[in-house]
Amino acid sequence: MYEVIVVGGGLSGLINGIKLARSNHRVLLLEKKSYPFHRVCGEYISNEVKPFLNEIGCFPAHLEPSEISRFQLTSVTGKSVDIPLDLGGFGVSRYVFDHFLAQKAIKEGVTLKTQTSVNKVTFHKDEFSVVATNGDSYKAKVVIGAFGKRSILDKTLDRKFMKKRSPYVGVKYHVKTSMKEDLIALHNFKGGYCGISQIDDGKFNLCYLASRDVLKKAGSIPAMEKLILMKNPWLHDIFKNSDFLMDQPEVINEISFARKEPVFEHILMPGDSAGMIAPLCGNGMAMAIHGAKMSSELVSDFLQGKISRQEMEYLYVRKWNQQFAKRLWIGRNIQKLFGSGQGSDFAVGLLQNSAMVSRIIIRNTHGKPF
Repeated sequence: MYEVIVVGGGLSGLINGIKLARSNHRVLLLEKKSYPFHRVCGEYISNEVKPFLNEIGCFPAHLEPSEISRFQLTSVTGKSVDIPLDLGGFGVSRYVFDHFLAQKAIKEGVTLKTQTSVNKVTFHKDEFSVVATNGDSYKAKVVIGAFGKRSILDKTLDRKFMKKRSPYVGVKYHVKTSMKEDLIALHNFKGGYCGISQIDDGKFNLCYLASRDVLKKAGSIPAMEKLILMKNPWLHDIFKNSDFLMDQPEVINEISFARKEPVFEHILMPGDSAGMIAPLCGNGMAMAIHGAKMSSELVSDFLQGKISRQEMEYLYVRKWNQQFAKRLWIGRNIQKLFGSGQGSDFAVGLLQNSAMVSRIIIRNTHGKPF
């Protein structure tokens, strides 16, 4: 029997595993894929996480991540504004960063099982039972649900957000392009928006969120990119003059920004499992890392008998809401201005005409160093 089972080996799952193993807890981490692998992700991380990652020896300095200090926003019609990012951030590929963290977790003593998908978690008599799709079963005192945006488990747990179809699809490429190294850009197009910034090894991550209806009308991803995305002149230039490094894009369907529960059926949910993080509310990678810090510390306190299970769950929900609820609310509301001609023109004009407004938005969608 394990003390903790972490379901999902993304940033929040791996950081949880590393932190808990260092506190001498028996940890099993289950991941449905094998490292290294790509994820649909913006691959930009706010510098709010750097002190923490350095403290636990998990900042990927050897990967030479990019340093990002400016933000560019363009409207559907090509209007543009460029504003400074006071705190700044760095860019790194999930392909290499997750692999690096997975190796760290193994060295710390985490039992890591890849190609293991979980389809059932039950809680009975103060103990969890976890069943994988291959029939293997495991027991633990605590389960951390770090399984991301949408999974089999969300369905078997009967979470409310699964009852409604999501209107978005996500697409990611790695490219070589001539864009400025210190810039992260967000380009609007009809029904969505596209982010691009430099990551490691001189590459750029290009990741966009598009309406399923727009994709359906276009008929295919290449057709949508040609007919819809490239109407924005900035995206037209990027798609025409970049060297695409992946044979096929990484694609994810059913991206939902619906509200979720930080704790569900006694499972602690960090990262996207607790609430899909809109690209316009700061960035999900930093929030997933911060959420993992909070959950791992509370779980360790519970396992050491310092707090009860009820206290652990209560404190996690309270801390999660204190740190992230406002950012998610602001992100959801700002997002309403994007993906349309008039809305994106208004947003660009607002930021162009008011440095104070731009500073307030940036400040309220990014956290403080921890």
